[in-house]
Amino acid sequence: MKQIHGNMKMAELVEANYHLLAVLTRFGIEGGFGEKTVREICEKNHLDTDTFLLICNVYTKKDYTPSEEILRDGHIDDILRYLHQSHDYYMSNALVLLASTIEDLIIPCPEAQKRVIWKFFSDYKTELDKHFEYEEGEVIPYVQNLLLGKRNPSYSITQLDECHANIEESLSDLKNLILKSLPAECDDRLRVRLLNYIFALQSDLDSHTAIEDNILVPMVKLIENPMAHHVAPVPHGQEDSTEHNELSDREIEILVSVAQGLLNKEIADRHNISINTVITHRKNITRKTGIKTVAGLTVYAILNGYVDINSVK
Repeated sequence: MKQIHGNMKMAELVEANYHLLAVLTRFGIEGGFGEKTVREICEKNHLDTDTFLLICNVYTKKDYTPSEEILRDGHIDDILRYLHQSHDYYMSNALVLLASTIEDLIIPCPEAQKRVIWKFFSDYKTELDKHFEYEEGEVIPYVQNLLLGKRNPSYSITQLDECHANIEESLSDLKNLILKSLPAECDDRLRVRLLNYIFALQSDLDSHTAIEDNILVPMVKLIENPMAHHVAPVPHGQEDSTEHNELSDREIEILVSVAQGLLNKEIADRHNISINTVITHRKNITRKTGIKTVAGLTVYAILNGYVDINSVK
């Protein structure tokens, strides 16, 4: 995509990257742009143009990291406005759509499978809700007070890094479970529809996280310590491509132990192997299945008949 700027037409911006429709919606920007420029539309909506373009660049350019000069010129209140509206969209729209589609998709599944799939999704929804509650209740008020010159000495924006729940892994696991482990009786049209929703949400959440990590956090750090210099974060590495290999008999044994809630030491004792060997097996299981969380591996084991649901804690 060509360089985006405030004097280009808003219609051209959206045509170049339709994902930016989500950005417009969360800023309350309505359609019918006519020939108006990005700057004209932003001014009409009381939005700083450069900050708007900053967010658009995150959605448009992979691993985009702005310079310190751009960060210092940005309007944090517009970033907070965007993040707040994103939280509302995820919980009130995206997850509601996922829940409805999952409910229809798993109708042919046995009751035990329905329960574990639904529980996995419900736990993910709770995890995401807690993450956003923390941001709404702690992070956003802290930044708003900081802009007013009120510094909370017991808090720092670095705590967002420390408390930043890894909300991507569980969604990735849900995607892999739907893609690989649901019974063939499930309506494939619904499966494809659900996967499209999950891929779209996953991409959107990646951009949401990048806005927090690469824009909000360094912006706030510059306010906390005006003399500090922003150091661009190291771009997240690409996930290893999943090799679609079958699990070995030993890996299935380890998977069952994981699903039954055993810790690495307990697994090592059960199978008379070293903890390092257990760790290696677990890495191989994750590599082959594409599933990273214990909860996801547990559902995978149940759906594939490796473990009975009654043997799971």
